Amino acid sequence: VNARGAQDLFVYALTRTGRVESTNYRTVKLPSDVDLPVSVRDDFPRFYKAMFAEQVRKEKMRAVFLEYAWDMAWCDPCAADPLSPDELRKLGVFWLAPGADRGGAADVFVTRLHVRYDGEHFPDDLVFQETGDRSNFQTRYVLRHAWTGKSDCPEAREYRRQLAERRRKEARNLAELTGTRVNLAGLEAEPRERPWWELW
Repeated sequence: VNARGAQDLFVYALTRTGRVESTNYRTVKLPSDVDLPVSVRDDFPRFYKAMFAEQVRKEKMRAVFLEYAWDMAWCDPCAADPLSPDELRKLGVFWLAPGADRGGAADVFVTRLHVRYDGEHFPDDLVFQETGDRSNFQTRYVLRHAWTGKSDCPEAREYRRQLAERRRKEARNLAELTGTRVNLAGLEAEPRERPWWELW
């Protein structure tokens, strides 16, 4: 529960046919595949909370957010080890084929939804439906480490020039995702990585 009385709810659904979405409130994918400063790694939970709060604000606290949707029959790459057939059965997956115990593909699709709600913005209970959409999605962010070689060849000079612009773009992405301001001048003047929360 946060200071305003709103609560966060996580919904995990395991289905046969595809991802789950809300029928009485909009289901929105969280921003994904965005380049961010490497320093975000040092305090990722703080970043993620700020990013989620900003997405809730942008949607006026009237949306359910898709964080993860994955066909468990395959993964490349896997975000984590797939659940075992025994684990799936304990979670209520009653339709597993008998061969699943011997390494057969699991006909299971997992969805994780995240919603921040209160009585004013979500007056009705959430209602969900199973869809036929089996497209994979995961909220992820890209951290690109800079090359730190000493060469002064033309290619290295061009790389360093592009690196400065890349860092500015990563900082702008961070600001947009979290609803904060970034000191771009400071980024240009200070080449070493600083904690992202110091960039405002």
